[in-house]
Amino acid sequence: MKKIFVCTLLTALLAAVPAFAQKSYTNGIDPNYPPFAYVDEKTGKPAGFDVDSMDWIAKTMGFEIVHKPMAWDGIIPALIGKQIDMVCSGMSITPERAKMVNFSTPYWTVMRVYAVPSNSTLTKDNILAQKIQLGVQRGTSEANAMKQEQQAKKYPFELRFYDSAPLAIADLLNGRIQAALMDELPADDAISKGRDIKKINSHFKPDQFGVAIRKEDKELEALVNEGYRRLMADPYWVELQKKYLSK
Repeated sequence: MKKIFVCTLLTALLAAVPAFAQKSYTNGIDPNYPPFAYVDEKTGKPAGFDVDSMDWIAKTMGFEIVHKPMAWDGIIPALIGKQIDMVCSGMSITPERAKMVNFSTPYWTVMRVYAVPSNSTLTKDNILAQKIQLGVQRGTSEANAMKQEQQAKKYPFELRFYDSAPLAIADLLNGRIQAALMDELPADDAISKGRDIKKINSHFKPDQFGVAIRKEDKELEALVNEGYRRLMADPYWVELQKKYLSK
């Protein structure tokens, strides 16, 4: 009888103790933005500099992270609508976006460039004045900036919009467009994979990348900022750069 009583009492006590539940967050990523974020063709799983960075931060700061590939032009509405909890996927910090969401401390700076075929005669000085087809990824800061500048300065080129930088590069190599505006590292990634293109520096200023978070999620913002502070002080930060950004 004593054994039954002790077991019953122990079960009741354990039931009264709240179970530890590790917080879980969902990170929205661009499914085709190498080397920062993409879905690996071999494994079918999210990969990239930002994915590995956030995995390390989640493990270090004590939360779970799930990476959710989604269309880039709808990613901020998805964040605001609570379909995801953050965007760690090579997102440029812009005044327009900062009105809608908060950003972490910047963690990377990247140049914008034009990708053109290796035999192209286009130059930095004449590319905007040509009647060419210019590709950009829809929903990006460079797409919005170029569209506004074209309207203001009456540039003669035709803007064509793509779901990703690699798709723009594919049309570039097929002759459907003559140039594509993008961040430098996706262009570098294409060159490292043997794509017959070259880079032309653009007139745009460098972009800073940050993690987008809902304005009310102050706890998550603090977690991410502290996570990046620790990551940048750890040897793994250099390993990530060598793995993804030094090709």
